[in-house]
Amino acid sequence: MSSLLAQAQSEGPCLRYPESAGMHREINLEAAINMLLRATHVAQTVPFTWGYIDKPAEGQTYVIFLPPDRPFPNDGVRYQDNEGKYGVPAANGREMEVCEIKFGFVPNSQDQQAWRFRRRYRLIKGGHPQLVLVHYTRGPPAPINPTLFNQPVRVYPLRGITESGVFVAGERAGQKAQPPQGNMMHNQMPSGGMPAMGIHQQQAMLAHQNSNMEMMERRQRERQAAERTANSQARQPRPEEDDSGDEVDQVSTRTLAMTRYKRNHELMNAVFQTAAFGNKALPPNPKLSSIFSPADLETKVEKLQSEIEQLKQKSDERRARSEQQKRPPALDMGDNITL
Repeated sequence: MSSLLAQAQSEGPCLRYPESAGMHREINLEAAINMLLRATHVAQTVPFTWGYIDKPAEGQTYVIFLPPDRPFPNDGVRYQDNEGKYGVPAANGREMEVCEIKFGFVPNSQDQQAWRFRRRYRLIKGGHPQLVLVHYTRGPPAPINPTLFNQPVRVYPLRGITESGVFVAGERAGQKAQPPQGNMMHNQMPSGGMPAMGIHQQQAMLAHQNSNMEMMERRQRERQAAERTANSQARQPRPEEDDSGDEVDQVSTRTLAMTRYKRNHELMNAVFQTAAFGNKALPPNPKLSSIFSPADLETKVEKLQSEIEQLKQKSDERRARSEQQKRPPALDMGDNITL
């Protein structure tokens, strides 16, 4: 997975939670902790998918996988400030790392001022330190430097991504997610299409495949020559050991090798697919908003209302005692009054 992350850093994509974390005008520390803890739980069973963060809107929120030693991926925004970092202690012995950067704008856009503000949260203690909650909002505006306004921060159009998702937590951390059965052969076979990779990697893979095919052809010719020599010496027909020997005379060696490779790959894929995953359908991805329970919220509201009533009652009692103390003592009619 480290090689994939190195390639992703140069091109811009990152591993993201497959569903959006929603739009939030503001996110406080408690909400950020709850969302990161929920993301840590669901990441054990839900693979993160490769995708881009590009020109995010105000309030956009993401949960991404980012090791501490990796810089933040390109998000299509140019910032006129340096990113600041600080730690915040939290409850239950947790510690949150917060990184902030402001005065951002999108080059060659309708941005008239550098108002974009990015804040990201990471639990460095008491959580998964490689899961990052990213929130984009509106910060204090600043004038845009004219020399930077027309300088792009990434190359468009963005490259399409066909790489499979990756599990980032739990027992299967680092493993690729199983692609759909219909697209499995298309993504894995060299003749159907390669997974997304660089030009140099594709050329190296093609050269390696050609070398293997030439070696197979050479071995096939040597085996055929040895069989012809043995047949001429024995002067009797010899049973063909290869079950597809008749095909050698009708098709090319390269085509025969590719056909055998595909057939064996399909058989092995069917065996390992059933052994690893069975026929169970993947459960729907849980939503990060499920951390808020309506029953818990109603219980908290009732508790707060009860405390408010108690405070009002105590305030009325103190006000009554204060008024009673200020009132002058009543005249006793039984006292003797001398005129």
